[in-house]
Amino acid sequence: MTYEHLDVRIEDQVAWATMNRPDRLNALNPRLVEELRDFFTGLYWRRDVRVVVLRGAGRAFCAGLDLKERSGDNADRSVGAGLTGQRRISEIVIAMRRCPQPIIACVDGAASGGGFALALASDVRIATPSLKMNAAFIRIGLSACDIGVSYFLPRMVGSSVAAEYMLTGRFMGAERAYQLGLVSRIVEPDALEAEARDFAADMLHATPLGLRLTKEALNHAIDAQGLEAAIAMEDRNQILCAQDGDFGEGVRAFLEKRKPVYATRES
Repeated sequence: MTYEHLDVRIEDQVAWATMNRPDRLNALNPRLVEELRDFFTGLYWRRDVRVVVLRGAGRAFCAGLDLKERSGDNADRSVGAGLTGQRRISEIVIAMRRCPQPIIACVDGAASGGGFALALASDVRIATPSLKMNAAFIRIGLSACDIGVSYFLPRMVGSSVAAEYMLTGRFMGAERAYQLGLVSRIVEPDALEAEARDFAADMLHATPLGLRLTKEALNHAIDAQGLEAAIAMEDRNQILCAQDGDFGEGVRAFLEKRKPVYATRES
């Protein structure tokens, strides 16, 4: 797919994906939805990309669904067509969790509605002081349970805090998000990219297999049926990683205090 609103640049095994509709605060129109879904779905098979950085152009991360473009759409309004359209959006966050690459979200400014969901579906969130997140759906006549928010948010902040924001649509600022553990760092906008690069560089010290299996196990551990199920996944991961050809290089690089050089695995 040729992208119109999503700029993707691959640099040293890191994919920098930028939602590029700054005049609309990177709101999700049908084209951007298709591009995000195509990009994250395709990552499952790629070996040349090991980390993803997701960000928005201009002064916002993503302001959610583009209601102006939607209101001008004269397409089929049946329940079946609506469900298909809804699934086109929700499949993005499923693909984000399924892809083996860790996703670092650089959240500057507004992250509302669908933008909030994209931030929550990422693995690490870095924010600026201007961050404003909310479950905007409930403020426009819909349920706040949308695009995975009802799954992610209570698991991250607990049911009471999740209910507070989902039942009211209130905005959450950077300091509150940091206190709740939703964001890992708060930095000024001009330091956002450097902070993401630091995270990505640390992740790239892991072997390709180790990094992928760690994300996979973290995903499953959230819903694991108890301690023994989680440990079974951990044990499996350690044995698989120890048999991988990159394991020896990882140990040598650690002992020699240098950057590891792993075998290249193209898709």
